[in-house]
Amino acid sequence: MDFKLVIGGKLVDGASTLDVVNPATEDLVSRAPRADHIQLDEAVSAAVRAFPEWAARSWDDRAEVLRAIAKVIDDNAEQLAVLITSEQGKPLSEARREVAGASGTLRAVSEMRLASRTFIETPDRKIYEHYVPLGVVAAIGPWNYPLLLLVAKIAPALLAGNTLVVKPAPTTPLSVLCLGMLVVNLVPPGVINIIVDNDDLGHLLSGHPDVAKISFTGSTVTGKKVMANAADTLKRLTLELGGNDPAIVLDDAIPSEISGQLFERAMINSGQVCVAIKRLYVPRFMYDEICAELVAHANAAKVGDGMDSPSHYGPVQNRRQFERIKELIVDATRNGALIAGGLPDEDRRGYFIEPTIVRDLSDDSRLVREEQFGPVLPVLAYDDVEDAITRANASVFGLGASVWSRDPARAEAVAARIQAGTVWVNRHGELSPAIPFCGSKHSGMGTDFSDDGLKGFCQSVVISVGP
Repeated sequence: MDFKLVIGGKLVDGASTLDVVNPATEDLVSRAPRADHIQLDEAVSAAVRAFPEWAARSWDDRAEVLRAIAKVIDDNAEQLAVLITSEQGKPLSEARREVAGASGTLRAVSEMRLASRTFIETPDRKIYEHYVPLGVVAAIGPWNYPLLLLVAKIAPALLAGNTLVVKPAPTTPLSVLCLGMLVVNLVPPGVINIIVDNDDLGHLLSGHPDVAKISFTGSTVTGKKVMANAADTLKRLTLELGGNDPAIVLDDAIPSEISGQLFERAMINSGQVCVAIKRLYVPRFMYDEICAELVAHANAAKVGDGMDSPSHYGPVQNRRQFERIKELIVDATRNGALIAGGLPDEDRRGYFIEPTIVRDLSDDSRLVREEQFGPVLPVLAYDDVEDAITRANASVFGLGASVWSRDPARAEAVAARIQAGTVWVNRHGELSPAIPFCGSKHSGMGTDFSDDGLKGFCQSVVISVGP
């Protein structure tokens, strides 16, 4: 497929190209078009020109476009899924779910509306609030869910009346470029622009004077840079950043009943999920049993090329992350006990790491303190629930968390004391376009999803009318 950038309603070549590598084989998938700073400026200018007409459309008109994009995704679902697996590595079944999630998100968002609110209305006085679009939105996406997480930004931005410059991650741009090529004629020229860089244009985009808002999903380190670059122009920001999600198992839980869910929610997408379980706290008396259950699940897991149907888990997405996870495993073996998985076979092609379980680590070990973003889970023993809560909260991150118990009311009481944007009980990581999703502490700012997330793409305007 000859991939193109989308700028001003036209499919254009990049100023250069960028190699996209299959993480399962390390072979070249394709060469993506790579924009330069001139094309970035052209994309922003196109979005600026398109904004007045798009903003003037009704909510219903814009919602119809969202539904049309959703239909195009559904009509081309298999092509998009294969591209996701080829560039990201996840099993094809998971890629299909990602594609379905993208079209489902568009349809869910298309039903949302922000109604005006009246505060005072008398014969000689009226004060009310309504919402207007911001202007040009820069949507910057990650490589773990390359299509879904950018669509989750595109949908509310478009519905609210904004125009877009979309920048996918440089290691996974193909599915988003394909989407842009499929929908280029569904929206007026300049409403959706898609560029690709090699992590060298982000600072120009986030600091661009004609960009009104940045919606970014990625690491906390990069999120801080985005925030700093946006400061001079006081851009609106939504930052969904790193997480180090704790899961606390209470002393009435039955290990055999929950171990499968704990394992799956830690290893989903090979651990490359912002809200995957990344630290597991277990009562000391059931510590050995939980560890044994997790080891059994790890030993049964099939890791391989995402195109291979028996595979449960694919590779780590890129070489840089692969090397970082290996460093964390080496450090963990020095400070704890490796009971499943471990360092990869150096003779095997691809960035494959088997599901790895580590026990007997101290809380100051790197694997506990840092976000691993890979298939490595530390299991930590605790003696009382107060200790578990204190240790779970002793992190700069606060994205998600979970509590597991046969007594939901008791678990809910513990959940209320966890410092995180979302805390689940007897489940972990479930998200919905209708439910607000936000991080605390270093895990981000602003809200994704729901009406609250939609408001983040709007300016609130209060009209005060007097006699």
